[in-house]
Amino acid sequence: MKRHASGLIQGAVSALFVLFMAAYAAGMVRVAPIDRVESWLYDAWLRATAPQGEDDRIAILDIDEASLKSVGRWPWNRDVMTRLVEQLFDRYGVAAVGFDVVFAEPDTSSGLDHLNALARGPLAGIPAFRRQVDALAPQLDYDARFAGALAGRPVSLGYYFLPRGFGDARSGALPPPALPDDAFAPLNPGLPASGYGANLARFQRAAPAAGFFNMEADADGAARRMHLVTPFAGHYYVSLSVSTLNVAFGGEPLRAGVEPVAPAGSRAWIEAGGLKIPLSADGSVYVPYRSGAPYAYVSAADVLAGRAPVTQLENRIVLVGSTAPGLADLRVTPFSGTFPGVEIHAHLIAGMLDGTTRSTPPWAQAARVGAVLALGTVLIAVMLRLGPLPGLLAALLLLGSLLAGYAAAWSRFWVVPLTAPMLTVAGLYAFNTAYGFFVESRNKRQMTRLFGQYVPPELAEEMSQDPAHYTMEGQSRDMTVLFSDVRGFTDFSEKLPPAELAAVLNAYLSKMTAIVQRERGTIDKYIGDAIMAFWNAPVDLADHATRAVRTALAMQAALPALNEEFAARKWPEVKIGVGVNTGRMSVGNMGSEFRMSYTVMGDAVNLGSRLEGVTKQYGVGILVTESTVDADPVHAYMKIDDVRVKGKETPVAIYEPLGARAGLSADVSRDAADFEAAYALYQAQSWDEAERALHALNARAPRPLYDIYLDRIAHFRVTPPPADWDGVFVYTTK
Repeated sequence: MKRHASGLIQGAVSALFVLFMAAYAAGMVRVAPIDRVESWLYDAWLRATAPQGEDDRIAILDIDEASLKSVGRWPWNRDVMTRLVEQLFDRYGVAAVGFDVVFAEPDTSSGLDHLNALARGPLAGIPAFRRQVDALAPQLDYDARFAGALAGRPVSLGYYFLPRGFGDARSGALPPPALPDDAFAPLNPGLPASGYGANLARFQRAAPAAGFFNMEADADGAARRMHLVTPFAGHYYVSLSVSTLNVAFGGEPLRAGVEPVAPAGSRAWIEAGGLKIPLSADGSVYVPYRSGAPYAYVSAADVLAGRAPVTQLENRIVLVGSTAPGLADLRVTPFSGTFPGVEIHAHLIAGMLDGTTRSTPPWAQAARVGAVLALGTVLIAVMLRLGPLPGLLAALLLLGSLLAGYAAAWSRFWVVPLTAPMLTVAGLYAFNTAYGFFVESRNKRQMTRLFGQYVPPELAEEMSQDPAHYTMEGQSRDMTVLFSDVRGFTDFSEKLPPAELAAVLNAYLSKMTAIVQRERGTIDKYIGDAIMAFWNAPVDLADHATRAVRTALAMQAALPALNEEFAARKWPEVKIGVGVNTGRMSVGNMGSEFRMSYTVMGDAVNLGSRLEGVTKQYGVGILVTESTVDADPVHAYMKIDDVRVKGKETPVAIYEPLGARAGLSADVSRDAADFEAAYALYQAQSWDEAERALHALNARAPRPLYDIYLDRIAHFRVTPPPADWDGVFVYTTK
């Protein structure tokens, strides 16, 4: 009886599990972990089957760091953009150009508006001035010249839609609709929009086409799919990739429709440039990424100067975008966590040219539900009747069949989600042991999920032992924050191609992150090459200031060995500045309903960031505030200055950590004491005595710090400070 009851319970629970998986497969419930497994399976299959090699049909015109350094900060004036377009078509003979940027504001940089105002106002009585302004107007009306450069050329401008729920703001002028609202009847593909940000009307009228460049990431933040059509105001609009492809093939009117698909259902399609592209039910396609670096990146500065080889661009479809820090639209993809958004359009265009874009067929959901129910029933029967060993063999056979089905669908350019049937098979076999494990470790998994991305694994393990003690809710507490940054990163990055630069950053950040985590610090975020970390949250650390300073010293100490590795690989030398501050901060899970992050905020955090920025001004590697010094009894310090940083009125005393008090060399202690004495003389305006003390220090061991104060003294001899000077140095920049 007991064995029979146990079997009934096992069968009932297994059946409920199968029904739950069927509900998930039917879209009735959403389970994020299963979504992630589905994404993992797709990513793994994509990476294993992605084609390799260069694609000479498409190129990326890169507004890179070198271009910004050569031309100036973005946005460039339209005179530059006019020359860029003319160079692309007249010198390089490109097939088409698509802009992954929006020209939303008029350009008044030429001064034409000011000249017209003078001609209408103070100089209205001078006809010759009016005539001269009119003669110059064609050259100085940069927007008109840019519009003229766009006209008659195969150019597609870019714009974006605001999905419903993201506001209804509207700016600029949309292009004419690409398709009527009944183009896909009775289907309704696309992501409905409520607003948009488009280009100036004169540009849109001049350009033959435009397309939206919205990219809707999956729940894990990765860009796997892109909508090719979007309904708005009773019409359909197309994506930048479709629009650019179409103008490259002559710009004939787009076609669209619906066709039947075996074994059941119908699907929408769109035709651009004579190429037919099947769509998923939501109007999207999967981006057919290629592996490696298939597309040439050409610096906009080289094109403007005519330095780029013609062969890199001739007869190619060119997409204009940016990889420069601060401008780059970086995305997470199955191949990279920092993937330029403009290149996604390139992969889409290549896929449409090759006919390799993938879509989800209309019968996919019904097939998935049927597979869950059928395979679940078979496996339950085998397990209950024949036991675990035959059940294992049956599970392996069924999983193999599902993988074969996935491969067959992939070969036909279909994406049929099969994770639910696979997990049904695997879950049924492992249910008895897995159920108990999941229940007992639920709190541990939750804690790891909440804090695992911020703190070391061993810390997450410690926290999981008493999860009630920790929280991600906002709170105010005394903490220490650390900011570190690679000095001269712009010049540094220009010396390496993107792939090597990513490798350098990964090696550097991995080493420094390990040091932070060794001292039980919490990584807040990476900001390019910069690291932000904090102590005393989520785990209480009474010695948080000491740990932060020890981390800063260890980071600097790790650089020589790291630079030896870099030198062996012919990578540039890395130098960093580190700022540390202790004070009252707000910590918790902060952000928006769309994205949250466990982070710290407050004036004390901002001061830590400012402090890192001024390390290079003194030629020191680390600076800390007096509050950190007061909270750290372990390390010895030397006072560097009293400063007012940007945004702060109250002076801040800043110090350089010298190392642990225990074992500090006599020479270091002597130099520190002598400098602080020299600094006191400097603040007392005893210029001669301070100068002699600084020269003596320089004679023993030269440092840029001493030269800085010698320069200040020389300045004050010529231009004495005001009578109420308090000895505080004021920084007007960050």
